[in-house]
Amino acid sequence: MAVSRAEIVDSNLRAALAARAALPPAPPLDLDAPWAAGSPMTGREALACFEAQLSSRLLDLEARELKSRNEGFYTIGSSGHEANAVVAAVTRPTDPAFLHYRSGAFFVRRARQVPGLTPLLDVLLGIVAAADEPIAGGRHKVFGSVPLNIPPQTSTIASQLPKAVGAAFTLARQARLGLRGPVPADSIVITSFGDASSNHATACTAFNAAALATHQHLPCPVLFVCEDNGIGISVRTPEGWVARRFEAFAGIQYFFGDGRDLADAYRAAAAAAAYVRETRRPAFLHLRVVRLMGHAGSDVEQLYRSPEEIAAGEAEDPVLRSALSLVEAGVLTATEALALYDDLRDRIEGLGREAAARPKLETAAQVVAPLAPHDPARVAAEAGRAPDPEARLAFWGGRLPEADRARHMAVLINRALGDLFVQHPELMLFGEDVARKGGVYHVTAELQKRAGLGRVFNTALDETSILGLAIGAAGLGMLPMPEIQYLAYLHNAIDQLRGEACSQQFFTNGQLSNPMVVRIAGLAYQKGFGGHFHNDNAVGALRDIPGLLIATPSNGRDAVGILRTLVASARAMGRVAVFLEPIALYMTKDLHADKDGLWSFDYPAPGFHIPLGEVGVYGDGDQLTIFSYANGLWMSLRVAARLEAEGHRVRVIDLRWLNPLPVEAMVEHALATGRVLVVDECRVTGGVAEGVIAALVDEVDGLTIRRVAAADTYIPLGGAANLVLVQEPDIEASARALLARPRPRPARVG
Repeated sequence: MAVSRAEIVDSNLRAALAARAALPPAPPLDLDAPWAAGSPMTGREALACFEAQLSSRLLDLEARELKSRNEGFYTIGSSGHEANAVVAAVTRPTDPAFLHYRSGAFFVRRARQVPGLTPLLDVLLGIVAAADEPIAGGRHKVFGSVPLNIPPQTSTIASQLPKAVGAAFTLARQARLGLRGPVPADSIVITSFGDASSNHATACTAFNAAALATHQHLPCPVLFVCEDNGIGISVRTPEGWVARRFEAFAGIQYFFGDGRDLADAYRAAAAAAAYVRETRRPAFLHLRVVRLMGHAGSDVEQLYRSPEEIAAGEAEDPVLRSALSLVEAGVLTATEALALYDDLRDRIEGLGREAAARPKLETAAQVVAPLAPHDPARVAAEAGRAPDPEARLAFWGGRLPEADRARHMAVLINRALGDLFVQHPELMLFGEDVARKGGVYHVTAELQKRAGLGRVFNTALDETSILGLAIGAAGLGMLPMPEIQYLAYLHNAIDQLRGEACSQQFFTNGQLSNPMVVRIAGLAYQKGFGGHFHNDNAVGALRDIPGLLIATPSNGRDAVGILRTLVASARAMGRVAVFLEPIALYMTKDLHADKDGLWSFDYPAPGFHIPLGEVGVYGDGDQLTIFSYANGLWMSLRVAARLEAEGHRVRVIDLRWLNPLPVEAMVEHALATGRVLVVDECRVTGGVAEGVIAALVDEVDGLTIRRVAAADTYIPLGGAANLVLVQEPDIEASARALLARPRPRPARVG
């Protein structure tokens, strides 16, 4: 059986202090004077940081005790990383902090800067998954706090870095737009991570985005804090790699501090934080630390580290070193240090017992309550709110969009975006090519000219940083509308939606949110252009994200109404939404015949919107219901017209909402005919039809159901695409097969 290194680390500290207590004490230090030669840190601050270090260490030990009693569920600790207390000491509690999961000392030290908080109990409530834990409500153990401006981290490696850069970029952008954010304008943003995480593609995205801002003379006051313990779980970081890499990183100023030495760590942190605050440029603070007691309680590090290597790390214990250094400097005596340690231990053990007795989440409804808030009345009130008439008239140069002739979808989306700019001064639209060019399909044409450079701007060609910017901006009160140029490109960066944006309300019990609408040009059926990365029908990864609103229009009128509802849901409810714009329908004007103009629409004046869950209904036939969306809807209407010309009675339903599906409306229209055809332009596996059919089977007995869906394949170039995508003859053949079957008598389940 492996030896408990937690007991050894604990006994090492106690033995060292006991040995020092046997010697004469050093002369007492004036606590308001520097405690070490040349250090800007006073003895009083050193003592405060040391107490935070001790608290963090004892929380780690208590987490393992709780686990041993089956009362705790999290043992990834901060032991060896306690130098991050100094980062909290040299920054403000109003500086947003996106933290590493080994940030116990930072959390405790920052909490001491805000009266009335209980950081020790709060951490323990997270460890035992108590329902009244103040940030996540028992859903996860995180370092997070609304009053401390610490959004909780997830377990996805480095995923907090892009949003930290986004928040830093937004601080200056808000000032440029004359908007007041939730934190002071001279704030800086802090984000911490490990040396192994610095190699992750997501981290590299963030470093690049921050450096690029410096190169373009754009303010980006972010402090990257790399806590370098030399190992990622069991994989060693090559010696010297972090320093060599970031000393030479253009656009990010490098600072180094020894995290095993409290005075040196404070010196480096103070210099780095001051640089960022004064210059508004990014800095990289490299703290050399150690990892004690393994990666987590379940990690048997003796399997991959020698006893000598483990013992050498324990000899560099920063808490032990801080204790002895403060005793030698006369900040406190060894006896006082031991008494402080024992007092904190007793308090934390008592708080651990209290935390373990607190109520836990007991129902599924409790768990999911904050995930996807929706209040139809609030959303409708926001969506129906019209922009200021005079401001709107000025924005459009004296001619309002509704005075124009009927137009196709691309133009109507453009007009809707313009009105949203007038209505929401905090709205920002950004992405690749969206500014002067107006997007690849000119959907955002002229919007930069009308709304201004500060609100419509291009980004680097990097979807992760685009979404990270959106998350950071949303957290500071902006209403971001990032554009992802093609659906296939989203998959490079989808964890920013899955792991970060959509999880925020869940892991903060509804206290924090990332309101945004992500516009994505996507789906297939482009003529004379495409291949997989421009004709992409993969929505399964999006529909898999809990709490994400997904909608797609089939025509320009609906596009305006849906977009207004998504923006209202973001603003009123804090929701994250994806507006999936079908590329092949952007310029479509006709439905049945050339120049019939049936797919061109007048611009709906402000106030019009399409509520969440409201479907589009075409016809009232009682023989067959066709459910579809986007391109499939357009094709289904053409097929229905041919069937109706032969006397068949068909209704076609535009789903519009892909997540959540409009189940109530689906059931109503399925019951009306008993025969259902689902036309899904996405794939057989992971497409929309799977969810539609499953929901109908759950709710209705006796239906006759078929589906038409695209093949499970990437989409090839040219005419070969039509071999694997749904075509009108496929829809018609399936519809006729259903119509030939006896009329069923469906009924609601139960």
